[in-house]
Amino acid sequence: MSENLDKSHINEAGKSKSNESEKSLGDVVECSDEALQKKIKSDASNPQRVQRPHSSPPQFVTVEELLETAKGVTNMALAHEIAVNRDFQIKPVELPEGSLEKKVKEIVHKAFWDCLSCQLSEDPPTYDHAIKLVGEIKETLLSFLLPGHTRLRNQIIEVLDLDLIKQEAENGALDISKLAEFIIGMMGTLCAPVRDEEVEKLKDIKEIVPLFRAIFSVLDLMKVDMANFAVTSIRPHLMQQSVEYERKKFQELLEKQPNSLDFVTQWLEEASDELMAQKYKHALPAGGGAAGSGDAPMLSPVAIQNYAYLKLLKWDHLHRPFPETVLMDHPRFQELQLQLEQLTILGAVLLVTFNMAARGISSQANAAEKLKMIVKILLTDMHLPSFHLEDALTTIGEKVCLEVSSCLSLCGSSPFSTDKETALKGQILAVASPDDPIRRIMESRILTFLETYLASGHQKPLPSVPGGLGPVQKELEEIAVKFIRLVNYNKMVFCPYYDVILSKILHRS
Repeated sequence: MSENLDKSHINEAGKSKSNESEKSLGDVVECSDEALQKKIKSDASNPQRVQRPHSSPPQFVTVEELLETAKGVTNMALAHEIAVNRDFQIKPVELPEGSLEKKVKEIVHKAFWDCLSCQLSEDPPTYDHAIKLVGEIKETLLSFLLPGHTRLRNQIIEVLDLDLIKQEAENGALDISKLAEFIIGMMGTLCAPVRDEEVEKLKDIKEIVPLFRAIFSVLDLMKVDMANFAVTSIRPHLMQQSVEYERKKFQELLEKQPNSLDFVTQWLEEASDELMAQKYKHALPAGGGAAGSGDAPMLSPVAIQNYAYLKLLKWDHLHRPFPETVLMDHPRFQELQLQLEQLTILGAVLLVTFNMAARGISSQANAAEKLKMIVKILLTDMHLPSFHLEDALTTIGEKVCLEVSSCLSLCGSSPFSTDKETALKGQILAVASPDDPIRRIMESRILTFLETYLASGHQKPLPSVPGGLGPVQKELEEIAVKFIRLVNYNKMVFCPYYDVILSKILHRS
């Protein structure tokens, strides 16, 4: 490896590793049910890879054990986040404005920098604090180097030799500005391109104390960049180990809290019962008589799991506890649920609009996309408590009618009559009700698409989009990919626990 560290090594290496990580993540997303079952059977046949889940009887747990368990859960959550979230990044810690922690930090830092300023203002100057800072900067710069950067390492060690700097200070020969210039130059060499501007601004600071403060501020950002580079680098390797790691940590939690599968059991039982009722209803003869004993519907564990995961997209988060195995993905499922609700309303509004003004819109290539964008923008804040759907749909009705009228005018068609405008606005406003037929149709078709995708083994290309969903196909497929990634990963981690529970459920039936 070259001894010169290319300024873009973090970005270029990150891009390479990112491609590997996306490939690994893609393997999880794209694996078929058949491959998933092979993985499960392979785990089950190898006792060193996974043990059958078990729980211990209730026992007294010490505070130390609880702390250790909490630490394990935290580590498991971090590994899970890195594995399933391709956009995961470590961010600088920002203390809340006005908080006690922020005030204490500001007071301590001010005292330190005031002390440094006083030392440098003495005659002759005292450099004790400054030399300690140089030592910290030296260690930070060395931590950014890769193993092959021998020349840069030797250069930093030689120029930032603390013993030599102390001797120069004692003899009045220390040039702090020269040291700062070297440090800034090395930071410019080591930083990611995104930090070039911050490093360049350091050259304009002439006073030593403000300069050192700014240097440490930029170094903190560079540490975050390097940490994110490390996360990107280890993700492919983490993907290979995270399934076993999460399963092991969950087993440790289960041994401490044996009831940690109660909500999972209830979730799967409900899914089984509802799916059985649906299949039994479809199995009834056309005349409504009882199905014969040979016609009793059969359920597979995979079908129950798929249906159970679909139920999470309609979950009552305010009144029902979330299943334990998917608890770390609770925010993600909530977000998916909100996105699907927004998509359902968007699709319903577009469907009623296109049905009423199809000719005028279809004749203009960009008209449909512009209408969709208008509706999407006005539904952006649906997740906020202050959002009122009826008010938003009233506004949407007005905007849609104006846009449709403009389209009809451009294509030379007759403008909307007052009655038609009123009817369209009424149909759009009616979408606010969960019982609106159009909204229910859109919701049903969206869930059918996701169910088909799950059942198909998640192979590309994606299944055909049901009728009426064409205008929102792109948005639907993006949500589907996120949903399948979560489902597949959770299945792989918790399949032994699901197998045990589903075996009991199916034998009970």
